[in-house]
Amino acid sequence: MRRLLLALPFALLPLAVAHAAVEHDHDHDEHGSLSAHEHGVGRLNAALDGQTLELELESPAMNLVGFEHAATTDADKAKVAVVRAQLEKPLVLFNLPKAAGCVVATQELESPLFGDKPDADDHDEEDAKDGHEHHQDHSEIHAHYQFSCSAPGALKTLDLANIFNTFPATQKVQVQLISPSGQQGVEVTAKAAALKF
Repeated sequence: MRRLLLALPFALLPLAVAHAAVEHDHDHDEHGSLSAHEHGVGRLNAALDGQTLELELESPAMNLVGFEHAATTDADKAKVAVVRAQLEKPLVLFNLPKAAGCVVATQELESPLFGDKPDADDHDEEDAKDGHEHHQDHSEIHAHYQFSCSAPGALKTLDLANIFNTFPATQKVQVQLISPSGQQGVEVTAKAAALKF
């Protein structure tokens, strides 16, 4: 299943390139190019294979906690703790239908804000070797979930409304989905928060 998710970006690459070309015409950032880290925009890779559903959510920390710097104040630490607790309840966050009988098999949360320092230190060393200064201005939060679903046929839609309700700074989520019905790349917003498997 992990190989399936790893192949997902390559399978949907032509779609992403076409989307980027259209976006580039309409939305230049301050540097004149598209950025992988865009405030208000999250990314979700989803794959349904048999009874296994995998979801990988990536988001700028700004979308979820409201800042991207290291949490040093008690208020910032409390915000990070609340967001982590929300991310630790994926069945609520993704509103999976009860009829599908999905249970969390594994979950993994990563972010420099959660104290995952080794990755940040590795980047600092690599950037220093390359002569680049590394800034903590662009912290990301990554959440990977694997569900075991006893009735995967009941997964007709993936409803992301709770993502938008829980994290209102998230304006859109770029979804790449592989399911028995095929592959699709969709941009989901709060007003149209569901997509079909």
